[in-house]
Amino acid sequence: MALPHQNTNDAVSILTTRLQALSAERLRGIRRGIEKESLRALPGGALAQTPHPLLLGSALTHPRVTTDFSESQVELITGAHLTVAQCLADLADTHQAVYHALQAEGHGERLWVSSMPCCLPDEEHIPIGQYGHSNVGRAKTVYRTGLSYRYGRRMQTISGIHYNWSIPGAGSDDYFGLIRNFRRQSFLLLWLFGASPAVCKSFVDGLPHGLDPLGPGTLHLPHATSLRMGRLGYQSDAQSRLAVSYNGLAGYGGSLQAALTAPYPPYEKIGLRDEDGNWKQLSTHLLQIENEFYGTIRPKRTIRTGERPLHALRERGVEYIEVRCMDLDPFETIGIGATTAHFLDVFLLHCLLLDSPPDTPDEIAALGRNQHLTAARGREPGLKLERQGREVRLVDWAAEIVDQCAPIARTLDELHGGTAHRDALAAAQRALAIPATLPSARVIEVMQREYRGEFAPFIDARSTQAAEQILSRPLPDPDAQARWAAEAAQSLVEQRRMEEAETLTFEEFLADYLSPAKLG
Repeated sequence: MALPHQNTNDAVSILTTRLQALSAERLRGIRRGIEKESLRALPGGALAQTPHPLLLGSALTHPRVTTDFSESQVELITGAHLTVAQCLADLADTHQAVYHALQAEGHGERLWVSSMPCCLPDEEHIPIGQYGHSNVGRAKTVYRTGLSYRYGRRMQTISGIHYNWSIPGAGSDDYFGLIRNFRRQSFLLLWLFGASPAVCKSFVDGLPHGLDPLGPGTLHLPHATSLRMGRLGYQSDAQSRLAVSYNGLAGYGGSLQAALTAPYPPYEKIGLRDEDGNWKQLSTHLLQIENEFYGTIRPKRTIRTGERPLHALRERGVEYIEVRCMDLDPFETIGIGATTAHFLDVFLLHCLLLDSPPDTPDEIAALGRNQHLTAARGREPGLKLERQGREVRLVDWAAEIVDQCAPIARTLDELHGGTAHRDALAAAQRALAIPATLPSARVIEVMQREYRGEFAPFIDARSTQAAEQILSRPLPDPDAQARWAAEAAQSLVEQRRMEEAETLTFEEFLADYLSPAKLG
């Protein structure tokens, strides 16, 4: 079996043959959707601590606007679209509705345009998401309370972009092959699109961090690409014991089931409730629910009401994959640009079509080391990563991948018209030649040149600019605001309906939902 780092000419030949076997109908049927998280921040860069704006409806039931960990952390959700242009237009329209709601609130709040958080208060003053009094809503809040006990609230305020992607005709084995190759090669995405090399000092106050001072109140690593994806980001020492294999649905599901059902002593020490009877976490297992498992990419399936995600996967197979390693780009008004999205489409097709040998525990460990190296030192000249037991320069490996993507970009451009996919590859090649053009390098350069090396004033200014640009857009049509208002109002009605329809106690609901039988 050919290996992921085979000779570039051989790889291009294999990829071209497999690409030609894909029908135009399947390639046109590729769908992508975006989930984008952003903190609400006040002018000057402090965290907004107000409730989720009522004008945005219910965070529990609104189909396009919810919250992530924090009540102050808005999550914007697009539909699944057949083109990048449609997807980004959807995201821009949702931003527009959110910014108009924030403007109407009158507090001067804006969406923070960096993955690394704004100036944070003490842990206990970071508000956890609230979803009402239904059992589902209470469970969502208790889950987040558990996260705060397990990992701390600061870490959970990190934001990012999730890129959901599917192609017609792909089955679970195809998607797991894609996932294995993605994990091998995702260092390239951190390198090209990482945009979080610095952070406000408040994020690590009182914690060991290993960062260097840059400007007043600001810490960084000089060659970092994405602190969000490094040791300061979504990491868990407990989960590092989980060498989850992506060699197939059965093994993946078994690994998750074990983590979801086996008690974990450090979390048993936290306990389920405090002395007043308030819930501290959903369970004392290594994972409370499936979403607690951190990873750069996930296999996904749309769930039915009351269904566990793992049961949905086991019952009906993988429907799409969720890319989770993308930083917010502070230089893009909505956090991601068309060039990045077109590159992701090409890259994901490359991961799907390339031979994908089974992973091993040794390789899984090496991939973790590669991720941390790229996140912390990715722009360091001569940096080497591990590949099949050998060291290779990051930029050489990256160039191989980009070169192998050429026939995919060409085919997609021929199919859709234009040069967007080839332009995305050309942009990656320019970055390989001139790393100073990378978003992570530009963040440091602009901060130093215009903001005395200060993170918060730089991101605050970019956040203000993004808000102004979105608010200056004409509404899509005269009825857009009315439709948004109706959707928000309906979500509030639906939340109340759920609360009034409850028949189980919260304890009964949890016992049923968390039952191992529910995992399939």
